[in-house]
Amino acid sequence: MNGYVEWFLIVVTGILLVLVFACFIRAIIGPTIADRIVSINMIGTIIIMIIAVLTVLMKEAWLADISAIYAMISFLAVVVLTKIYIGVYREAKANKLNKERKSSRKKV
Repeated sequence: MNGYVEWFLIVVTGILLVLVFACFIRAIIGPTIADRIVSINMIGTIIIMIIAVLTVLMKEAWLADISAIYAMISFLAVVVLTKIYIGVYREAKANKLNKERKSSRKKV
């Protein structure tokens, strides 16, 4: 492989690692659960891109298979996290509605 291409792929990998770190920070300080879920999804996507770049850089075809498997696992993880978030949101909304009903009954 050309030396410039290898150098470019190494730089791209470094940039992607910085982006993973930025998304990790966003996952920690995200004010809402939705922000955290999106940042975790982005981390998974960036990791898949890093594995794809390493596939080309190292000339190992089996890494492409690992990337595809990781994509499936990442997708399932985001679906599960979203399902949990929806359940928590609905429960919090129902509790808030019940408190409002109780407080309105006391006023009457």
